[in-house]
Amino acid sequence: MQEGLRERKKRETRERIADIAMGLFMARGFDSVTVAEVARAADVSVNTVFNYFSTKEDLFADRQRMAVDLPQQVLREREPGESVVRAFRRDYLDAIDTRHWRHGLNLGGDVFARIVGASPALIARMRQIHEEREEGLARLLADQIDAAPDDLTPRLVAAHLLNTTRILSGSAVDRMRAGEEWESIEPDLRAQAEKAFDLLESGLGDYGREPLVAAAGGEAAADQRDAESEDQKRERDDH
Repeated sequence: MQEGLRERKKRETRERIADIAMGLFMARGFDSVTVAEVARAADVSVNTVFNYFSTKEDLFADRQRMAVDLPQQVLREREPGESVVRAFRRDYLDAIDTRHWRHGLNLGGDVFARIVGASPALIARMRQIHEEREEGLARLLADQIDAAPDDLTPRLVAAHLLNTTRILSGSAVDRMRAGEEWESIEPDLRAQAEKAFDLLESGLGDYGREPLVAAAGGEAAADQRDAESEDQKRERDDH
């Protein structure tokens, strides 16, 4: 659906206010900037700011909804035969390659972290966003695998996945804040990420794996059944 003129102008106004606010926050810190100052710098009224952003924290976390939805997008877009862990491994390694903001690895991610760390209000908001990401991922995972209402596994899996990426990114950002160049951070982060996802995969294995699309004659499905049978045989032998 094509964006209309009214919608485009509203989007552009929202983006302009958020960009101006972020510039002020970067220069002076979140707690030192008022909404009135943001409104004056953006040449709009305070009421206009609040028409687009319910709270001052929303001005800073203007990508909140996207951040909450991204893990669910990774889950929905896993490839045939791909487990949940492998999908998140692939996504995280891609974020390292591209330095994408979704995992805080972008240029300026250290500045973002510095502003958050200096503001109790933003620390609380980031914690809330993390919890919403985790809850949303757990709900979608439970729905996709048709988990029983009292099955805690989807919540545990979501927590393990998102805490892993959060800790990995937090370590990288800390090094960025200390002045280390990305060229020296990147290979260590990649190695740590591979090790972390190896640990997750050894524990979670094929949990939530997307089924393979059956090839002509059912060969793909047969191969999948054979692989599962081998796994079951090894488990019996181990016991």
